[in-house]
Amino acid sequence: MTASSESTFDLIVLGTGSAGQSVATACREQGWSVAIIDSRPFGGTCSQRGCDPKRVLAGAAELIARSRNLKGKGLAGENAIDWADLMAFKTTFVENIPQSTEEKFEEAGIRYFHGSASFTGKNSIRVGEEELTGGKIVIATGAKPATLGIEGEDLLGNSEGFLDLKELPSTLAFIGGGYISFEFAHIAAEAGANVHIIHNNDKPLKNFEPDLVDALVQRMRELGIVFHLNAKTEKISRTESGEGYVLEGTENGQPFRLECGLAVHGAGRVPNVDELDLEKGGVEADKKGVTVDEHLRSVSNSDVYAAGDVSGSPGLPLTPIAGLEARAVSANLLEEGSVKPNYTATPSIVFTYPMLASVGMTEEQARKSGKEIKVNTVDMSGWYTYKRMGEKPSMAKVILDQSSGCILGAHVLNGEAEHLINYFAIAMRHGLTAAQLSDTLYGYPTDGSDLKYLLET
Repeated sequence: MTASSESTFDLIVLGTGSAGQSVATACREQGWSVAIIDSRPFGGTCSQRGCDPKRVLAGAAELIARSRNLKGKGLAGENAIDWADLMAFKTTFVENIPQSTEEKFEEAGIRYFHGSASFTGKNSIRVGEEELTGGKIVIATGAKPATLGIEGEDLLGNSEGFLDLKELPSTLAFIGGGYISFEFAHIAAEAGANVHIIHNNDKPLKNFEPDLVDALVQRMRELGIVFHLNAKTEKISRTESGEGYVLEGTENGQPFRLECGLAVHGAGRVPNVDELDLEKGGVEADKKGVTVDEHLRSVSNSDVYAAGDVSGSPGLPLTPIAGLEARAVSANLLEEGSVKPNYTATPSIVFTYPMLASVGMTEEQARKSGKEIKVNTVDMSGWYTYKRMGEKPSMAKVILDQSSGCILGAHVLNGEAEHLINYFAIAMRHGLTAAQLSDTLYGYPTDGSDLKYLLET
């Protein structure tokens, strides 16, 4: 590759999240000159403003729920969340990430730039007052909250703000019925807040199995969370005191008004491309992200690749997919056209309690596929594994291909869903049949040792 100068590099990477870091490091290890740019603190969303800090909070909420399940069954007293202490604990996981990421780049010999990046040509990027030239450019700028078109939308909080709340308001409203709203609503409710979820139709968590979603919604209602379905928020304003917010709109066609201490945007995210001036780089994009081919190369600029939430690939907007795509982009930069990412069996988890996890087809998708299927829908609440922890509901739905014995989809709602779904993902990704997965010897008594009862053909 060419030698680096102050402004010319073999590779320029936009974004320092997991995808951007991975590509930059892989190419630098092969002797490429690499520059990396980010306008936010280095380290990306997942580690600082998303999955990782969220799971710290969700872990505390889960512990409260688990202990409540066993009250009167051997546990005495009530646990409670101290919000300030929990946020301080969360901070220990994120506070050093920007500095450690910079140090990692320094050690690797990767030039880093703080600032907003934008294309000035097909191979040129402006950051601040500098213009950089890259033989190749990788876009890994992630996603941002979608614009909702609500009057007063600027008053909405977002997931990042929720994860940094110094004090928890007594009443919170989450706009949108996706996994972000569900997870944060559960955390807030377990911490003692009054919580509302406002969703524009009657099918929240639309990409998950409806039967299990209904059971989760019922469980969250029992926790005190109020669901406003078929509701549309049309206006957000300050209360007269200026200390809270008023949401106005419609619910089932009737006027709707709600006062809260904080309203949080949980209605989806979109590729973060608005400030990149993609047109100047000859890079096509649509609402899904940068338009790429099966090797994650831009269809309109052969020197540009995209990875992670910003790419318009078939992959779900999840951290494991960012890693998968980063590895594919790295390979294709080093050897053109060598790798196509394999998205088979991508598990997705809603970290409420109980957790909701899914991989593969839903029952509806499987019935439309034309395959001869068998659907095992199982209430596991009375099984030893879950009864001993007082878990209700505990449910699973497993969809099998009758002809091949393969698993087409698996959906789990319980406190062990994060583990169970990974067993199914391994089997589905590597073509194991239900019989083979059942034949595996698991430690007993564990969630794994129950698998065979979900896989009866």
